[in-house]
Amino acid sequence: MKVLQIVPRDGRRFYDAIVRKQDDIRKNGRGTFSRKGSKRANAAHWVHAKYSGSIDLARSSSLVTAKVKSRDKVDESNLSRAFLGWIDRHFGADLVSVTIEYR
Repeated sequence: MKVLQIVPRDGRRFYDAIVRKQDDIRKNGRGTFSRKGSKRANAAHWVHAKYSGSIDLARSSSLVTAKVKSRDKVDESNLSRAFLGWIDRHFGADLVSVTIEYR
């Protein structure tokens, strides 16, 4: 499992922006990430169209924590790469740092 801590600039409500962007992309019939399970205020469970595994997003103050997990190590690596690429494409200018912790 990999745990990513995403720190936005200026204490922005970054979790809301991530979830809203993913919803907008899916409404247009595009995108590889989709939200699964019930909607919760401070957490989301995402899956990828191609890679097995999941990403569990959680809000903690101004940080966003993403736990990337898969049974297959290759898919876990690809899933984390795809998620980081997505975050960078849509929000790269709005971030201070992304920290990856390997567990």
